[in-house]
Amino acid sequence: MKTLGVTGGIGSGKTTACEVFEALGAEVFYADDEAKRLMAEHAGLRAEIAEAFGEASYRADGTLNRDYLAREVFADPAKIEQVNALVHPRVHEAFGERAAEARQAGRALLVYEAALIYESGGAARLDAVAVVHAPEAERIRRVRERDEATEAEVRARMAHQLDAAEKRRRADYVIENDGTEADLRAEVEHVFETAVRTGGT
Repeated sequence: MKTLGVTGGIGSGKTTACEVFEALGAEVFYADDEAKRLMAEHAGLRAEIAEAFGEASYRADGTLNRDYLAREVFADPAKIEQVNALVHPRVHEAFGERAAEARQAGRALLVYEAALIYESGGAARLDAVAVVHAPEAERIRRVRERDEATEAEVRARMAHQLDAAEKRRRADYVIENDGTEADLRAEVEHVFETAVRTGGT
């Protein structure tokens, strides 16, 4: 079984590309969704977050206090690094468990989808990485539409991610997402076939 990271800047179309991988028979591990799940449900991680950032990190009913974290943690780059240092190792552990299950099930390809694949050290655990690329103006338009955010808010979020050109330089594959859905599907199919059938780049 091959493992393939899929990353890209906010609004690049990572999730759409991963839906195509799933349609082709790959299993997809959504790292960002897993991180949110672990922050909400993992007892050890919950305790570490509450200790690091205060009991207000969780509401009285036990749910994650996203408003508090957005205000008190995610506005501070040093605190973001602190959160990531707590969360990323747990996500990597969960991916290892999923990889064992996927291998047992006979999957040909397991995709690891994450925005911060290089920043988190996740790339080192994978056979190859594909970056989904789209023009910056299009990415901003998509995120503004999807999240009802201002351009300034979108650009602030982009600033926390590795530069798109640097991601392209490091990637084994580049999936261009600047055309139609059919164009994107063709790009993903090419990467799928190359990664699975030949195991190369």
